[in-house]
Amino acid sequence: MNRILSFGEILIRQQSLGTSFFDKKNNKLEIFPGGSEANVAASLAQMGNAVAYCSAFPKNALSDEIFSILENLTIDVSKSIAAGDRIGSYILMSANGLSKGEVIYDRKYSSFSLLNEHDIDFDKLFEGITWFHWTALTPALNADMAALMHKLLEYAAKREITISVDLNYRNRLWQYGQEPIAVMPQLVAYCDVIMGNIWAANKMLGAKVDETLDRNTSKEEYLAAANASAQEVFEQYPRCKHIAYTFRFMDNPQHNLFYGTYHNRTTDVHSKTLETQQVIDRIGSGDAFMAGLIHALVHDMSAQQIVDTATAAGFHKLFIKGDFGDGQISWF
Repeated sequence: MNRILSFGEILIRQQSLGTSFFDKKNNKLEIFPGGSEANVAASLAQMGNAVAYCSAFPKNALSDEIFSILENLTIDVSKSIAAGDRIGSYILMSANGLSKGEVIYDRKYSSFSLLNEHDIDFDKLFEGITWFHWTALTPALNADMAALMHKLLEYAAKREITISVDLNYRNRLWQYGQEPIAVMPQLVAYCDVIMGNIWAANKMLGAKVDETLDRNTSKEEYLAAANASAQEVFEQYPRCKHIAYTFRFMDNPQHNLFYGTYHNRTTDVHSKTLETQQVIDRIGSGDAFMAGLIHALVHDMSAQQIVDTATAAGFHKLFIKGDFGDGQISWF
């Protein structure tokens, strides 16, 4: 049986229910547990997969409550690390990030961001694991986290564990003097599965992208661009076997147009276009896509089934409040 380990920082999401964070008329705050890697674990577990999640938690009641939420989703948290004094967070300046897309990160000096290799028992961490998932958010935090990520990937590869990465790019996180292109290629070289979009592949891996592509570009042109980008990534990373890209566009806060592509070394396929004007929460849709991708690959689905499953999972998350998806794959 496949056992998937998702590794990354647990976060607390804070958001205003009003039109601004300090709205005098509606000064209310909502909080959710989240973080990309935890989101992936939550969706995968609810899809019926055996999932473990590793982050660093301070010893306090808030950590206990988050553990309880994760365990209730059947996620194994026994590999997580007790360290440090605080859980990182991010703040949305409007409800569900719909009317304002601005995000403020508060992740410096968090328990996770201060981890080093001496805090982790590598043998225990990877015991029983067949799949290891990580994201570009971890090496974005600081140089020490990038170095730790390299050691983890090297160890996982030696144990012949399948490795997946989400190339999620957050320019506000890369603040320690390194551009992603200087850090990510040597990490992605260990990966069997790469997910992201054509712009992240350009920013982090150097794959070419036409700068004239925009919201008015046709789907056919975007599919051709995805195929070309994937081929370039395959040539650059011989270990990689699977690539998936998302295309997501919005014209107003409740709108989302969503489709995906999947590529292996012999096949390029894409999903149908899914569109809605009733977005409830856009946070975590990419993570749900990632979970659907892993789920489909673990269950040896066909190329078309892989992209359809991932896209349907990502689209469904747009209607679920909070960071965590519910693991449902709705065929719209």
